[in-house]
Amino acid sequence: MAERETGNLIGSDKVEGTAVYGADQEKIGSIERVMIDKVSGKVAYAVLSYGGFLGIGDDHYPTPWSSLTYDTNLGGYRTNITKDRLDKAPRYASENDWSWDRENDQRVYDYYQASPYW
Repeated sequence: MAERETGNLIGSDKVEGTAVYGADQEKIGSIERVMIDKVSGKVAYAVLSYGGFLGIGDDHYPTPWSSLTYDTNLGGYRTNITKDRLDKAPRYASENDWSWDRENDQRVYDYYQASPYW
């Protein structure tokens, strides 16, 4: 069985479900999935899940991977926004409500003030 975590690498299955904390160290959600650019192989987004109960009714927040940093003290990822700012971030309730296109890419990266992955 291949290792799912080493000193510098982690398997995507171990990233999913990891808590995400805001700039104020308050938990703002957890990582639902990681989105990878097919051509470049770069991780473009972590989709955060937040707001529901036991996964039901959650909103989904595409968050630039570059805006997340792993914090060993918190045991999760940190981002530069707070729960209040997350409420205004681009999001979707279901996959049918979101287009993974360059226009939305730009909107998300602008909101998080992150350098685009493309």
